[in-house]
Amino acid sequence: MAEHGTAERDGPSPERVETLQCMEIIGGNEALQRAIAAPGLDIWVDSQPLGGKAGGDIHYFSMCGSGRVTRLAVADVSGHGAHVDPMARSLRQLMRKYINMLDQTRFAQALNREFPLEVGDDYFATVLLATYFAPTDHLIICNGGHPRPLWFSQRSQRWHPLDPSLQDTGPSIAEAKGTYALRPVANLPLGVIEPTHYYQFDIQLAEGDVVLIYTDALIEVPRADGARLGEAGLLALAESIAPAAPAQVARALLDAVAAWSGHAAAEDDQTLIVLRHNASDPPRMNVKQAIRSLAKMIGLRRV
Repeated sequence: MAEHGTAERDGPSPERVETLQCMEIIGGNEALQRAIAAPGLDIWVDSQPLGGKAGGDIHYFSMCGSGRVTRLAVADVSGHGAHVDPMARSLRQLMRKYINMLDQTRFAQALNREFPLEVGDDYFATVLLATYFAPTDHLIICNGGHPRPLWFSQRSQRWHPLDPSLQDTGPSIAEAKGTYALRPVANLPLGVIEPTHYYQFDIQLAEGDVVLIYTDALIEVPRADGARLGEAGLLALAESIAPAAPAQVARALLDAVAAWSGHAAAEDDQTLIVLRHNASDPPRMNVKQAIRSLAKMIGLRRV
């Protein structure tokens, strides 16, 4: 698999798009702006490490050999700035090792198991894993303590925090029977508790849907009066932005955050990733193959 170097902070314009190739991994933890095209998705990445070219925010994209599965991993190592770069590099190697594991929950468990061995017990990391399955337009999310993505749905014409409550899965078997068993510790950041169980959920995207994935610098940005923006504040700013090309959405949102804070100086590494569903067709597969592959990714079939 190939890994591309990152661009400079004032790098590619929205017109210069890098097409994600089959069996390729791109990403890192350096300062960059980058436009990426993958089957079904237009993507914009804006990464701004604090006080240097590299920091504790890491992102990776990969695409499987068939071109039907695009993977995204975003992590935020505790701390910020250049001094966490060694920990970020260790996590980056683990992410590269496991990013093509079909079941995201196993990917997260492997990261959680090996991260403390690589960096010690003094650090932890939040992580968000996402898989886009082009044949059925499904986005599958596994969140390990990371801020919730925001999703603009063309169907509802609204922005939503993206979490399992958006799935109408009904009550669990135990709840349906009127019993409430003690559930295992789940979906914690990496390096907190081993073992930790990880779960995932999926949504089906419509053409024009937009998903914002970000690190906590965007919701912890301060104002002069001491207030922090928070998820509700970021959601309110997103609601003032018309869904458009990913680079336009990213710039509008970052400008709105800066204006809200009075252009306060950054306090942490910051990463914003915008996904726009363009509904372009992936390489063909029959219905049976599509259902089987999707079932494997959401844990209904053993891989």
